Amino acid sequence: MELFNNYSAAWLLGLALALLATGVVAGILAGLLGVGGGIVIVPVLYHLFTLLGVDESVRMHVTVGTSLATIIPTSIMSSRAHRKRGSLDLALLKKLMPSVVVGVLVGSVLSGFLSGRVLTAVFAVMALLVAINMAFKRDGFSLGDGLPGPVGTSLIGGAIGGISTLMGIGGGTLSVPILNAYRTPMHTAVGTGATLGMVISLPGALGFLINGLGVPNLPPASVGYVNLLGMALIVPATMVTTAWGARLAHAIDARRLRQVFALFLTLTSLRMFYGLLS
Repeated sequence: MELFNNYSAAWLLGLALALLATGVVAGILAGLLGVGGGIVIVPVLYHLFTLLGVDESVRMHVTVGTSLATIIPTSIMSSRAHRKRGSLDLALLKKLMPSVVVGVLVGSVLSGFLSGRVLTAVFAVMALLVAINMAFKRDGFSLGDGLPGPVGTSLIGGAIGGISTLMGIGGGTLSVPILNAYRTPMHTAVGTGATLGMVISLPGALGFLINGLGVPNLPPASVGYVNLLGMALIVPATMVTTAWGARLAHAIDARRLRQVFALFLTLTSLRMFYGLLS
């Protein structure tokens, strides 16, 4: 606990409240916009760990590993809820799951060799692309009627699994817009994406945990690259507030909110790029 000894009780209380607030915001946005909580959790955790003084060599790894761990319970609950509502396409899931799992395994192995700066760059680039898609996506845009053939579908699944693992996000952030672009109905895309989030987060978090065992300079309360304090505070908040976001979706202009969130992602991406170049 030496790292925490450098800070007052009031400062640590502020950190705990910030982690709880992160979970609240992530849960609401996940329910409201159909995006995985990880796309919010990763940048906030990254900045919090920076303020805390976590060593740069492990900062992004712990951020990504912790984010993946927080997604496990929420993705399980979300997947069950969507299946009950009939918005989970099992045939579509069976097509994507094998290549998604391969992508997750590849991403987990790569994470043990890639530096924190590379992981930061991956998140910054993909967050910017997600922001552009959210802000400027045209209604009715399509890449085709249904997923491409086996090779194309395997490439899509592998990319979703591998990139999501390296970013620390559930599959929904990437899979929902991709599936929707292939004319998968939005409710089905969200339901299937939620299940893919479970497929990605569980082995992904385990991979980061194993890769981080015995690594020096980890923050307190960490097992490998998974920080248990962050997980313990964020998970309960996201599990409660995801339902709030789903209810709010019927009362708020989701398009305007997507644009605001896109701005947040853009600023986060630019901040990360600035940190890489400075």
